[in-house]
Amino acid sequence: MNIQQVALITYQNTGSFSGISDEENDNLFRYLTEKGLPVSYQIWDDPAVDWSQFDLVLLKSPWDYFDKIDAFYAWLDKLEQLNCQVLNPVKTVRWNADKRYLKDVQERGLKIVPTVWLEKGQTFDATEAFDILGTEKIILKPSVSGGAKNTFALTREDAAASAASINALLQEEAFLVQPFVEEIKTKGEWSFLFFNGEYSHTILKTAKPGDFRVQHFFGGTIHTPEPPAALLETAHNIVDNFASDCLYARVDGVEINGELYLMELELIEPFLFMAMSEGSLERYYQAVMDHLQVPAL
Repeated sequence: MNIQQVALITYQNTGSFSGISDEENDNLFRYLTEKGLPVSYQIWDDPAVDWSQFDLVLLKSPWDYFDKIDAFYAWLDKLEQLNCQVLNPVKTVRWNADKRYLKDVQERGLKIVPTVWLEKGQTFDATEAFDILGTEKIILKPSVSGGAKNTFALTREDAAASAASINALLQEEAFLVQPFVEEIKTKGEWSFLFFNGEYSHTILKTAKPGDFRVQHFFGGTIHTPEPPAALLETAHNIVDNFASDCLYARVDGVEINGELYLMELELIEPFLFMAMSEGSLERYYQAVMDHLQVPAL
C-alpha cells in the first residue's frame, strides 16, 4: 500500500484547553513524521479540507466535538460516504460520542457507576435521584460532553436550589446523574491505555484538595503506579467487548471494594499520556501500521 496522505485531526484552538495536549500532539506528529508517514495536521471542521485525498484519518484531538455535536456527526457521515479509513472507526466513534453507551456496557454485565438517565425534555426530580442512588451528593453532567463541561457536584440542598436551571438545560440536551464516588477523592481515577486492543500503560489521576475533577487542566495530578491485576483485567475485558477494532482506547474507572467501575470509555479524543510511558509512541505507531496492514517503516 502506498500511503500518500495521513490526517492527524485536531481542532480550532480558542484557548479553552490546556497546551499539554498540544505538546503530546506535537511529539506524536514528529515521531510519525520521522518514521516516514506523510502526516499533516487537519482541523476536523475546516470546510476547506478535501477529505477524499487522505488515505487515513487519525482522530487525535477534536476536543471541541461535543460543543458542535451536530456538525461532528455530519463530518463523520461525510467521511463514511467518502470511504475514508478513520481511526477510530466511524461507527464506534458515533456510538461513543453519547454517554448512553454506558447502558450497553452495563447490559454486557460489566460494572458502571450507578446512573440515573434524564432524557431531553424530562424534569429533574432531585429527591427521587438522591433516593434512587442512595447518596448525599451527586454528579450531574450532559450525556454528550467532555472536559467537565456543564458538570455539577450537588448536595440535596444545592440540587433543590438549582432545579430550575438544571431543568432549563434539560430542555436542550439529555443528562445523567451519578453518585459522587468518594473513592475518586481518596483513591483517584484510573486510566488504562490500549493500542489495537493491547495494553500499553496505566495512569492514576488524583484531584487537587477541595476539588472533584481529576483533569490536569483543573489542577489534578498524575501518577504511574503498577495497576492491580483485577482492575487491569476488567479494563481489558471492556476493550475486548467494545473497542477491539480501535487504534486507541482509554478506560477510565474508579476502584470500589477492589473492583473497577467504569466511568468513561474514551474512544474519540482522549489525552493518551504518552509522555508518561516509555515506548508508547512506538506502540502507537506500530498500531497504526497494523491497521494499514503494511510493514513498519
